[in-house]
Amino acid sequence: MSDSVSLIDPPPTESREAARIADVKAWLASQFEASAKEVPAFEYTSRSVAHLYNLATLSQAKTKAANIVAADFRQKAAEYRSQAARIREILENVGLAQESLPSNVVSSAQVLANVANLLNIRDTELSSFLVAMGDISLRKTSVEEKRAKVQKESKILLDYTRKAIARLTYLKRTLGQLEDDVAPCEAQMENWKTNLAVMASKERQYLQQYNNYKALLNRVGYTPEISHGVLVEMAEHRKELEKKTKPILDTLRSYQDLPPDKALAALAIEDKKRQYAAAEKYLEDVLHSALATND
Repeated sequence: MSDSVSLIDPPPTESREAARIADVKAWLASQFEASAKEVPAFEYTSRSVAHLYNLATLSQAKTKAANIVAADFRQKAAEYRSQAARIREILENVGLAQESLPSNVVSSAQVLANVANLLNIRDTELSSFLVAMGDISLRKTSVEEKRAKVQKESKILLDYTRKAIARLTYLKRTLGQLEDDVAPCEAQMENWKTNLAVMASKERQYLQQYNNYKALLNRVGYTPEISHGVLVEMAEHRKELEKKTKPILDTLRSYQDLPPDKALAALAIEDKKRQYAAAEKYLEDVLHSALATND
């Protein structure tokens, strides 16, 4: 397919769009005419014309480049055919025409030509073959090095893949175990929530009791100075006072058995009252001294 229409971008005037449409129509006609087809009908909008105009310009440039390359190839082919005819004439003159050569010589020459084409050399000189073989050897060495590097990287990747598969298997197994433990853990969590609610209720109850006991102690006049040691010491002093007052109480009880004598009874009662008051005063002094010692 060739482009027979020359697309020249007209100057930026009012008729530029119309010129582009005409160039596009001509280009489409030439392209479809080469294929023996008619140009399909469509609406020529600014967008479609701009796109087709760019395609036409690009197609023309590529066609021109292809024509140049094709002309060069045709020229080279003509030169090669001329050179082949001249060489064939020379060989026929010296009696080395292909028809007069043995079949094994023809086969060897064909193999030699095929090898030269394979090695991409222009002649059959030994030096050219040696250079081409050396280049192939270098390329082979480079390919082997790259292959060894790729094999090493593949081995590393394979090792990573195996480790990743092992890790994935372990994670799947762990996930399965966790999924199996979900139900027991949920039941345990529900039990903990129930226990937590009970403990919170107990905490509120104990706090209320603590506040009640604290208020009760405040009402009875409890102070932090009254410790267990002070109470034990006071109890010991009380026992001592009971030992001291017991004879007095026994004596008072014995007076109950005596015949009533108003004057003597009054004197005895007054005496016992004094002794009892002295004992109470002694008890108070002991208590105050114990409290003062703790302070």
